[in-house]
Amino acid sequence: MTGDRSRRHSAEAAAIECDLNAIRRVLKKPIETEITKSPLTAPQVAAISIIVKTAGISLKELSRNMGLAHSTVSGIVDRLERGGLLERRRDAEDGRVTKIHATRVVADFVRVEIPSLRRGPLVAALERASKTERELITNAVHRLRELLENISGSAI
Repeated sequence: MTGDRSRRHSAEAAAIECDLNAIRRVLKKPIETEITKSPLTAPQVAAISIIVKTAGISLKELSRNMGLAHSTVSGIVDRLERGGLLERRRDAEDGRVTKIHATRVVADFVRVEIPSLRRGPLVAALERASKTERELITNAVHRLRELLENISGSAI
């Protein structure tokens, strides 16, 4: 009996995992589409994302975060700076250190537009759902998160 229940739960978990992966792909699609319209490479996008999240970072720290050689990241930053997407500024606390910052336009795009693009498919789907369906979905996803957090012992 326990083996049957375990197999059933395993099959349910596999189905949920498959659905979550499909949802993740759908949510990433608008962002990927937007990125493919731009001349940016994947490493450039990764660098911009890290720089915006850190609100200024040294080249050494950026290299470490990206897992790439200092010279490689330096070239990425140089190209983005020439393109007007990044700027280098002396650190206010230590004038010997130069920090890399995203320009206001880039930071706003990453902080505002990307989350909006990511939520777009969810908003469209929820608009097609009934009030009852929206409540069921919201409650079920929230409960699944709670159950997963209780297993891992930390907030997701």
